[in-house]
Amino acid sequence: MNYVASIDQGTTGTRCIIFDKKGNIVSVGQKEHEQIYPKPGWVEHNPEEIWQNTLEVIASARIKKSLSVKKIVACGITNQRETAVVWNKRTGKAYYNAIVWQDTRVDKMANQLEKDTGTEWFREKTGLPLATYFSGLKVKWILDNVDGVRADAEKGEAIFGNMDTFLVWHLTGGIDGGLHLTDVTNASRTQLMNIKSMVWDDEILEKLDIPKAMLPTIEPSSKVYGKITSEVMEGVPIAGILGDQQAALVGQTCFQPGEAKNTYGTGCFMLMNTGTEAIPSKHGLLTTVAYQFEGQPVHYALEGSVAIAGALVQWLRDNLGIIKDSSEVQTLARGVEDNGGVYFVPAFSGLYAPYWENSARGVIAGLTRYVNKGHIARSVLEATAYQTKDVLEAMEKDSGIETSCLRVDGGMTVNELLMQFQSDMLDVSVIRPKMIETTALGAAYAAGMAVGYWESFDDLVANWSVDKTWEPNMEEDKRSKHYHGWKKAIERSKGWED
Repeated sequence: MNYVASIDQGTTGTRCIIFDKKGNIVSVGQKEHEQIYPKPGWVEHNPEEIWQNTLEVIASARIKKSLSVKKIVACGITNQRETAVVWNKRTGKAYYNAIVWQDTRVDKMANQLEKDTGTEWFREKTGLPLATYFSGLKVKWILDNVDGVRADAEKGEAIFGNMDTFLVWHLTGGIDGGLHLTDVTNASRTQLMNIKSMVWDDEILEKLDIPKAMLPTIEPSSKVYGKITSEVMEGVPIAGILGDQQAALVGQTCFQPGEAKNTYGTGCFMLMNTGTEAIPSKHGLLTTVAYQFEGQPVHYALEGSVAIAGALVQWLRDNLGIIKDSSEVQTLARGVEDNGGVYFVPAFSGLYAPYWENSARGVIAGLTRYVNKGHIARSVLEATAYQTKDVLEAMEKDSGIETSCLRVDGGMTVNELLMQFQSDMLDVSVIRPKMIETTALGAAYAAGMAVGYWESFDDLVANWSVDKTWEPNMEEDKRSKHYHGWKKAIERSKGWED
């Protein structure tokens, strides 16, 4: 039997998952990496640590099941999007840590550009509003603030990529001819690519003063790009690249316009397939590339991005020490009947969709002497459900499609309390598939399709099956009261940063 490997380079860790033809997991290797916080609002990763971890998890996944490289027909890559790294192509070393998608150091730059040019100019070209979120301004910050980078970039020696590009370059030879490329989904998250023409936009590059020579070649999401030269998987074709949320859309087999999924991970990301039409958002969503299979047109999606979801549970564990393990949050939250009037807006790096308020910061509202840690735990879980409701309402307005159910995936979907509350707040069915590792699966699907391991989209759809469905069970007046409290808390979080 042959298999497909998937490298899932996420915000908190890196995994290699090996799948069989039915889309079942055969083996997993995983390792967390350090989260670096040099200043308030700054978030970084060590790209060298991530590269070494990638090699380790590939080896670990193979060793656990004694899998020969010859049994692996292709490898896909999915990655945390918008996390930017610039490195020297002669030495292979990064000039600076990777600047993570959650980082807000470029907020003044974004605000100045909004005054000078306006967010609509950028949105029309890229589908994205001006925000600290995307890669382009992070690259500009590195060029402007790290010695020697701009001079090397002008010479064509300093090159840029999201984490997919960094890993592909290293896996295919690095300083000895490594491929410098990305796919359309990752390119669409830089705010440097024109979303209609699928090429780097010269006007944006000129405005941000970013040399074009730094940028990777843009390729489809499913295509044989080249072969891995590292001995951990030598000779295996790299044949699929998708940003993590687009990968989850493919893993959930949302190939028809109107089909939507929500991934509950570090952040929370809802995508709706809009087919071959890029629908401009009038309600605070992003227009983004969903995927492109070789020889086929680009498919687009509307996306609602929430910065802090599972990360809030980690914050409760690591920063406050209220829980020792993330799984304990559900037990603690079940110890109380409701949130006790407490609302937690986790705007640690501003508010993302549909508000796009860089000046917002986190607040806990509605505290009284009655409140205990159980209420705080419950408000932490409920924050994810409220943010998802904000996004879904915007998505229905933009698309004109009323959602009858929501397909969900990601680590937080094991939390039964959250999933039931999510169904109650949305007043629709919430469906969890048997395979919740849809991000890694989507990258595997893209790679497998490129080499003929799977022959058609029908093969992929046939693999999808339901594990559990939650139905709404809350009265409308109670739902409205909960959501009204959330909206009040949102207003309290806005405008905190001058």
